[in-house]
Amino acid sequence: MKIALVGATGMVGEEMIKVLEEFNFPCSEFIPSASERSVGKELTFKGKTCKVVGLKEAVALQPDIVLFSAGASTSLEWAGEFAKNGSFVIDNSSAWRLYEDVPLVVPEVNGHTLAPEKKIIANPNCSTIQLVVALAPLHRAFGIKRLVIATYQSVTGTGVKAVKQMEDERLGIKGEKAYPWPIDLNCFPHGGSFAEDGYTTEELKLLHESRKILEAPELKVTATVVRIPVIGGHSEAVNIEFERPFELSDVRNMLETAPGVIVQDQPAQNIYPMPLTSHKKNEVFVGRLRRDNTVDNGLNMWIVADNLRKGAATNAVQIALMLKERGWV
Repeated sequence: MKIALVGATGMVGEEMIKVLEEFNFPCSEFIPSASERSVGKELTFKGKTCKVVGLKEAVALQPDIVLFSAGASTSLEWAGEFAKNGSFVIDNSSAWRLYEDVPLVVPEVNGHTLAPEKKIIANPNCSTIQLVVALAPLHRAFGIKRLVIATYQSVTGTGVKAVKQMEDERLGIKGEKAYPWPIDLNCFPHGGSFAEDGYTTEELKLLHESRKILEAPELKVTATVVRIPVIGGHSEAVNIEFERPFELSDVRNMLETAPGVIVQDQPAQNIYPMPLTSHKKNEVFVGRLRRDNTVDNGLNMWIVADNLRKGAATNAVQIALMLKERGWV
């Protein structure tokens, strides 16, 4: 089993290495790859030193699975080259997510969309992944009519420069900025770039990707994305309007038995999901479950997950494991 990792030196790439090691992923050869400026650098995987290679060399080595975390332009240019060579490509960028013939996969939700002939597989946006893991069992039971979402997103979702900006601000250091405004002691409703209708690309991802994964093309979704000065994960305040009546006890039971979900919902004891406690965890945490009595069949919930783990690296590795379990690699 040959595994390649494109974007191995980036923040998500580094997390993918950790997750592969923690899952003890079966791998006879690990091929780290990155841009030309990183070629020759040394990385450690399972105690062994590996040198970073260029993309052409990585393609020629014919890996069984390629994990991509190097940006959309790199994925669009190179994913097809790997796929033509017989590799499965699991891409963490936005490049392939909305292509009709490319599976957009969260294993707990829609692993059935994987197929041996579909060599390029898209990893959804981090905010989408944690959302649908929590919503899928409820959607199957009660039918979701409308979602109103506000996300409170970690600076790690922007990358190393954003984390450095926040750390510099806390130390009073003037440095390179990833954001147009200070992030420490601040938050701003801006994730991605703004479209003509006033929504951002991060907000539109929640709309289009959740529709595709839940196989609900008419699902009504509206979202506001907010960037906040934390590093442990993304949080989401989610208001749901169901098609059918529900009992709160049934909702709780479904979530407690849903794969990949941990319910933390004892507000009287100050127990609820937080980025502080989701950091470095692979699960999706759900709490603050309560009815919305302003609409028929309304529910409020709070969802938190580490955006570098379940929101990126963990989900990609889980897809790779699913390919292995099905005997396709």
